This record gives sequence, C-alpha cells and structure tokens, in this order.
Amino acid sequence: MDTLTRRSLILSGAGLAGAGLATAAFIAPAEAATGSVSLHIASAGFIFGVTGGSGVFTFRGQRFPLRVGGISAGALIGVSATDLVGTAFNVHAPGDIAGIYSAVGAGMSVAGGRSTAQLSNANGVRLRLHGRQVGFSFSIDLSGMSISLA
Repeated sequence: MDTLTRRSLILSGAGLAGAGLATAAFIAPAEAATGSVSLHIASAGFIFGVTGGSGVFTFRGQRFPLRVGGISAGALIGVSATDLVGTAFNVHAPGDIAGIYSAVGAGMSVAGGRSTAQLSNANGVRLRLHGRQVGFSFSIDLSGMSISLA
C-alpha cells in the first residue's frame, strides 16, 4: 500500500507538471514577426509643413491599407513626394504598425535624392525604409509621422 501511494503521488505530480507546461504554451506571447511596408508621402509648406500620404503594410500574407500623417516642425520650404519601401520589425499583430514614429539613431538622410530612415513607435515596431524623393524640399522630417490602419 505504501508503494502504491508513492507511485500515485509521482504520477499525479508528473501529470500536473505536464498540464502546467501545456497551459504555459497557450499563454505564451506571440512571436514577433516582420512585414513589408510601402509608403507614398507628400510634403508641402513654408517654415511649417504638412505631411500626408498612404501606403500598404503586408503582414503574414495579408495586405493592410495605411494612412500617413504628421507635421514637420523643421524648416520645410517647398513641395516634395517620397516613395519609401522597407521592412517592419518586431510586429506581433497588424495593429502594432499604428502609432507615432520617432527617428532611431540618425533618422532620415537624403543623398542624391535617395532617402533612408529608421523609425520606431511606442508599440516597439521598428521601420527600416529607403526610397527616392522627387521635387524640391529643403527638409523632410519623418519624426512625428503618424501611421494608422485605413
């Protein structure tokens, strides 16, 4: 009888531990993934500018339309359009892409009409974008750019 009791305790303990591991697997947060981003941004202004545009976020095989807005507080003089493509990192769900973005590191640089930018939002999403700027603009500042699902 003493052996049966010990064996029962060991088996029931192993069963509880296995059930706890299985439950933890269902509760664990989703793995962060990457998606692709395509944005068309237009800017216009004199001293203070307005920036707006649209785009598409492709995540796990689905396409989500985007709206882009924001205000450039830099010395914006002129009109320009920028087409950017790139990758969104650290995305758990499509809604994570929405938010206000700030520059990471050096922010946006323009060389010969080519633009590169690294941005992040409060959800932890990081955008690495590159593209081409067309038109005349003294400054285009993507910090403060807001992206929302359309």
